Amino acid sequence: MDLDARAALMQRGLDDIFEPTLRASIGELIDDVAARGDDAVCDALGKFDGIDVTPAGLRISDDEFEHAAVSDAVDRSIDDAITHLRAFNEAQLERSADWSIESEPGLTVGEKITPISSAGLFTPSGKASYPSVAYQLAVPAVVAGVPELALVVPPVPGGTGEVDAAVLVVCRKLGLRNVFRVNGPAGIAALGFGTASIPKVRKVVGPGSPAVTIAQVEMQRHGMSTMMLLGPTESLVIADDSADPELLAADLLIEAEHGTDSSVVLLSTSADLADRVDRELEGQLAALPEIRATAARSSLGPNGGCVLVDDLPMAVEVANEFAAEHLQVVVRDDALDDVLDGIVNAGEILIGQHTPFSAGNFVIGCPASLPTSGFAHVSSGITADTFLKRTAVARADARAAARMAPSVIALAEHEGFPAHAAALRMRQG
Repeated sequence: MDLDARAALMQRGLDDIFEPTLRASIGELIDDVAARGDDAVCDALGKFDGIDVTPAGLRISDDEFEHAAVSDAVDRSIDDAITHLRAFNEAQLERSADWSIESEPGLTVGEKITPISSAGLFTPSGKASYPSVAYQLAVPAVVAGVPELALVVPPVPGGTGEVDAAVLVVCRKLGLRNVFRVNGPAGIAALGFGTASIPKVRKVVGPGSPAVTIAQVEMQRHGMSTMMLLGPTESLVIADDSADPELLAADLLIEAEHGTDSSVVLLSTSADLADRVDRELEGQLAALPEIRATAARSSLGPNGGCVLVDDLPMAVEVANEFAAEHLQVVVRDDALDDVLDGIVNAGEILIGQHTPFSAGNFVIGCPASLPTSGFAHVSSGITADTFLKRTAVARADARAAARMAPSVIALAEHEGFPAHAAALRMRQG
């Protein structure tokens, strides 16, 4: 690839997310929610989702929760996923405990770890039903101990306002009852401002369309915290000639079938493997429903594709620049450690051909709501840590204060803050 082609591959998605006309439209919607609250949220549902709801109908009723039902197989699968997510996040929480050290005689420093006061969870519903997103967001927040949680979800497309029963089952299992049917961007704004029906929260997380992502970015100007970016899904696979091409093709299609804005890349040291995967993809694409096959062709074609590299160190270099949301490594055992040691930018790393992306998305328990569009360079997936904050704690005795005083006074005088210096001089007697 020449430099321009390589830059285009790395840029994926950002132009769509921050398209000026869409951004202006979302800005107007946010201003409307700020001014008119529930009425604006209901109007957005009517305009963009074709659903007529009054403010009293925004909140999911007790009756809807009570009657929400899924098949026994789905119910057991939700329990399986929640169990694994609890295990992962509880283990992480144990490693996020309060700590302190004596950094010098008489001076103790450390951190106090506490949950944030409130959080909003956005579960998309445009292209498909996503109960998996609901539990991927909610379990870490519950484990972290966030006292106030609200979940917003668009109604089922083409329905009369009903919300996917599987999402409600997830919420019921986790004890979430502040659940609202909303249009995505309007719901993000409502969580940020608070309305008569929808509570104001301090942080909102959740993947969505470019419009939802813009709403989250724009609401940061109004004091709402969020994460960058959880946009169109993407995956990258590093594979050498030891990979099974049939399984490799199947794994490439996992994220590829999400939508026409997804991006899927195979990085391989073997042109022969690439050709064999191509042939496998033809047959497996033909077996998909047309809507999924169309999405996959875009994900693997104009949005992604296969990149041939000279060796695995070059594959690691490209993978780190791409910083994929989902990364799978399929190489010989004697090369695996070097590849893993070299990868520093990825939302998740799945090892081997028995660890497909779909297992990570649904059951494994590692975070599956992950940074996209290259933001794995600087951010992480949604875990209990997302919903925690760290407060520094220090205590000095007279000894330590006297020892620090000359340094504090010198720096205070250099920066022109006499009161800073005076406070230490006063303690010197």
